[in-house]
Amino acid sequence: MNPNLVRLQPYPFQKLSALLSGIQPDRAHKPINLSIGEPKHPTPEFIKAALSAKLDGLASYPATLGSDALREAIAAWIARRYGIPRPDSKRQVIPVNGSREALFAFAQAVVDPGASTPAVVAPNPFYQIYEGAALLAGAEPQFLNALESNGFSPELEQLPGATWKRTQLIYVCSPGNPTGRVMSLRQWQDLFELSDRHDFVIASDECYSEIYFDETLPPLGALQAAHRLGRLDYRRLVMFSSLSKRSNVPGMRSGFVAGDAEILEKFLLYRTYHGSAMNPAVQAASVAAWNDEVHVAENRRMYRDKFAQVLPILQEVLAVERPDAAFYLWLPTSIADTEFAKRLFEQYNVMVVPGSYLAREARGVNPGRSRVRIALVAPPNECVEAAHRLREFIARL
Repeated sequence: MNPNLVRLQPYPFQKLSALLSGIQPDRAHKPINLSIGEPKHPTPEFIKAALSAKLDGLASYPATLGSDALREAIAAWIARRYGIPRPDSKRQVIPVNGSREALFAFAQAVVDPGASTPAVVAPNPFYQIYEGAALLAGAEPQFLNALESNGFSPELEQLPGATWKRTQLIYVCSPGNPTGRVMSLRQWQDLFELSDRHDFVIASDECYSEIYFDETLPPLGALQAAHRLGRLDYRRLVMFSSLSKRSNVPGMRSGFVAGDAEILEKFLLYRTYHGSAMNPAVQAASVAAWNDEVHVAENRRMYRDKFAQVLPILQEVLAVERPDAAFYLWLPTSIADTEFAKRLFEQYNVMVVPGSYLAREARGVNPGRSRVRIALVAPPNECVEAAHRLREFIARL
């Protein structure tokens, strides 16, 4: 067996299940689960119709590169969304089965395990796939702490030059999970310059890019930032996006990778052996989803309304503000985050994730300690009810 398997930690939700095991919550309260960032808004009917209309495609093996129609729809969406020239749909776009599998596979294709202690850098807290991908690629994970004191920005100066010198890949997440932080153009510029200096690849995870609050100010994307800074070839830069949050189709497993054509050529070679071609019916439904923005704007409205209802309730007992984007609240706790999650579940039947489960200790700090992540994915009435219970629980603390 791969010896690096023993280095993998249990997934946060496995830890949460173990933490809450044996606890009998107060049955006077209906259970509300705000722990998993799984969209609960209805899947648009036109996407389901497009999926079912193409079920005859199941009779054929799909191409790893996907259909021309899908790649062209993705390229057109990138151009519209970010105000940049349309990427080359044959060389700069690859459809993938959701961003999760692609983020993991990308490290396996990029990292040279024969190098001297290769490093993969990730924000902290982080999406657990980054760490697992690094470990199984034979690299050493390195973390950039996102703390309240630095505006939840994973500052590059935290790591010494010697670490950057052996870095082969960095994962960035903007809007961030769980902080909702969006990177500025200046931060992208600093990262691009560091990549030029040390020749590492940037993997930009943008799965929350379409959950934002001001229709006139969508979050800045990696390719958009590169284009503004004159990096028209997107050198050493690849972005990952997904329909899961944007279109409420997490079970469809549909996303894409776009950016540096030379890197994607090699990644495509890897994927032809990986056996990860997208289902033809899913491809057809994805074309329909990428070509429509009406349902996405309505999705944002629903999240915007939930934040508008929940925040005033929580602000009675906490200093909490709306994030830049995404659907999470990253709440501070006055007691240990694990104890907070246990007591809240036991007394009020509301499930949240301890922040320490979403992070690792780096340089003596676990940035998730004394915080919990709340995903406002449940129906509005449940989110509001959970907020009332949280307010009462926190007031009693």
